[in-house]
Parts: sequence; C-alpha cells; structure tokens
Amino acid sequence: MDQKSVAEAVKQICDEKGITLESVLETIEAALAAAYRKDFGEKNQNIKVEFDLETSNASIFDIKTVVEDVPEEELERQQKETEERKENPDFKKPFKKEVAKKGEEDEEEIKRFNPKTEIQISDTKKIKKDAKIDDIIKTELEVPGDFGRMAAQTAKQVIIQKLRETERETLYEEFKDKEGEIIVGTVQRREGRLVLIDLGRLTALLPPEEQIESENYTPGSHLKVYILSVNSTTKGPEVLVSRSHPEIVRRLFSLEIPEIDNGTVEIKSISREAGSRSKIAVWTDQENIDPIGSCIGQRGARIQTIISELKGEKVDIVKYSEDPAEFIANALSPAKITNITVNEEDKTARAKVAEDQLSLAIGKAGQNVRLAAKLTGWKIDIVSEDKENLSDEASAKSDEKEKDDKKKKDDDKEDKAEEKDKKEKKKKEKEDGKEDKKEKKKTKTEKKEKEEKKEKKEKKDKKEKKEKDSKTKEDKKKEK
Repeated sequence: MDQKSVAEAVKQICDEKGITLESVLETIEAALAAAYRKDFGEKNQNIKVEFDLETSNASIFDIKTVVEDVPEEELERQQKETEERKENPDFKKPFKKEVAKKGEEDEEEIKRFNPKTEIQISDTKKIKKDAKIDDIIKTELEVPGDFGRMAAQTAKQVIIQKLRETERETLYEEFKDKEGEIIVGTVQRREGRLVLIDLGRLTALLPPEEQIESENYTPGSHLKVYILSVNSTTKGPEVLVSRSHPEIVRRLFSLEIPEIDNGTVEIKSISREAGSRSKIAVWTDQENIDPIGSCIGQRGARIQTIISELKGEKVDIVKYSEDPAEFIANALSPAKITNITVNEEDKTARAKVAEDQLSLAIGKAGQNVRLAAKLTGWKIDIVSEDKENLSDEASAKSDEKEKDDKKKKDDDKEDKAEEKDKKEKKKKEKEDGKEDKKEKKKTKTEKKEKEEKKEKKEKKDKKEKKEKDSKTKEDKKKEK
C-alpha cells in the first residue's frame, strides 16, 4: 500500500467512525508495537512506535526512565519475589513501615525496580554521560525483517479492538453532552413494549413508562425525543429517551420561541399530563413585552408548531406572578375566579367560582385543578360561590331542623317510656290476676276437699252410730 492509500484509508476510518486522526494514529502505533513485540521483541523492552502518516514510515524505540541505582541485594530479592509470584499466584509482596521525621507514621510500599520501563543511572552513564534522574532514554531499534503472519494478525486484532473502544468512547462523550436536550429521531422498530429510535450513529431506547399512550410509533416516522440519560455499557453507550417528560415542553418552547431562547421571557414552571394537556407559567421583567403573546405568536403560529410536535396535546400558557392568589387564579384559567383565600403556612388555597364556572375550574376528571396545583405547588380547593351564599341559611335551617328532630326524638322517647310503663303495668296486672285466680282456685279446691272430708267423716260417724245403735239393741235383746 502506497503513502496516498494509507492516508486515504486513515481519513476514511475517521469519517466513518467519527473519531479523531490522533486516535487512529495512536491505534496504528499500538498495533505496530504489538506486532514488533510478537516477532522481534525481547523480555525487558518497552516498545513504542512513532508512525509518520505522510511518509508511511514507522520508527521503533525502546523507552526507559532513568532512576537511582538499586543495591544488588535488593535486585536479587525482587527477582526472587518475581519467581515466587510466577510459581504461586496467591503470593503477596511484603510491605515496610517507615516513620517520618515529624513523628508521623506512613506505611508505604517498597518501590520496586522495573527493568522493562526503568534503567539505572550507572547504566545510563555508559550510553549518555550527561543523563539525570527522571530523564527519558529513547533507544532506536531496527526491524530485522518483515513481520510474520502471527504478528500481522496481532496488529489487526489490536487495530479492530482499539478502534471499537475509541468509537464507543467518542459516542458516549458526544451523547453525554446532549443529555437533557431534544434530538430528532426515526422510529426503527418495536421489541415488545420497547420502541427503538434511530438517532443516526446509534439506536436509543424509548421505554414504556416514557411513552405516550395516545401516540402510534410507526416504523419510519420522525419525532423529537428528549434525551433522558446516557449510560456506558460493555456493548457501547445506552441512550434512554422520553416523549412524556415535562422538560420536552420547555425545550420545544426554547426551540420555537426566540424570546425564551435568549432569556427575555422566562419559563417559571411546567405541569404536564402527557398526551392530554400541559400548563406552562411564563414571566418577563420587561414591561413592553407580553410573555403570553410572545409564546402564542401571530395568529397562534408559534404555539401551533409546538402542539403539532406534541401530536395535538393541549397547551395552556398562563402568566406567572409573585402574588400566590393571582398566580393561582391565572393557573385555573380558562375558569373565572371570583375570590381566593390562601393559607401560606399550609400552602392551601380556597377558590370561589360562579356556579356556571365550577365544572370548567375543576376540569374533566379534575384535570384542570390538578395541573394548576402542580404548576403552583399549592393545594387548591374549588367551591361554588352560589352554594356558599346559601350556606348560612342552610346551616340555620339545618340547626332548627336538628332542634326539631331532637325535640321529636325526646317526645318519642317519653311516649315510648309511657307505653313501656303501661305495658309493664298491664303485664303485672295480668300476672296478679293469674295469681288471684290461682289462689281462688286453690281456695275452692281446698274448700271442696274439706267438704268432702266432712261428708266422709259424717258418713263415717253415721255408720259408726248406726253400728253402735244396732249393737246396743242386740245387747238389750240379749239381756232380756
């Protein structure tokens, strides 16, 4: 491959992968160093390659740092530890405690001499007489011949791996800087409930909780998404995007409305129910600028663009105010509020509206008041003005009714008590009558029994008298 072809190939890689020329050159140098080390490298050589893209020539060096001389005993001990470490992988190198001069104890690892990256100053003096500690010694090496097949394969693997790592890092840094911004993407496909969005150089994920139920994500359709988070993984950067995040409304307003982009009009707060309705509070310190009119635009041109990007989602723009009552009244628009009372300690507000404005203030399924509460940060109660005016009369009537009911209940209780007493009296009388009857019956029975006894006795007496008389007659007869 000639010089021009090499330069064109490098440029093509930079354009395709979106990485810098310096990164590609570093990758080529690392690959050539690995190839040289594979075929011609020695044990203690620290190989570095310098590649010239213009000439396509590579210079190979052995790079070492000058250090102080190490005693022979220390070198032997370190060599022995190295051998033991090779034989036993669980071997741990020793530590030495050194006490500082000021009485502070400092535990440091013994500095080891690495012959691959370091050279002793005594050995350096033989090569370069004016060498000093921490100097870098570059020794140029010659290539004995062409690289072999294994070395070429090693270089190829190194280039592929390095380019892949560099591309991942570049993509991660690029999209990490875009975190919190809006970007245009194309719907690629669906995988279950997950939607894959093509952002050009990578594919982002739109999870179910960040989707809008009313939207159809048809493959090939374009839409603006909010970059929620960018995470680094082993397979490259993972980008999560959102269509339901409230910040997407803020970013769309910044893109479409120059006054918000340059800071003339400020967005104070946003509340959103994605796919249905949003409320946004705007404010400006310049008297000659209408913040709401700036957002709506001529004949609603600006706001219509934003609504179309949100696929028909309704957007209410209200004016922000430092006065809580005024801000809450604005937040409850389009309903007209007649009076508001606020409790700053509990951050609660009570809004009075006319009877015909009550349903408008509450909204469908409470949506309007719910969004207003989120926008202002206050708890809001909606009451009807007409019902409140009648509340005193109603309360008075209710009090009278309660009194009447109470009196009626008391009378009922008395009547019930009297009836109960009557019933008990009757019951008692009945019981007494039954007892009298029983006594009368008993008395009658006893009288009858007495009469029967008396009759029996009289009969007995008559019989005995008759027998006695008959006996007496017989005795008289006998005597005669």
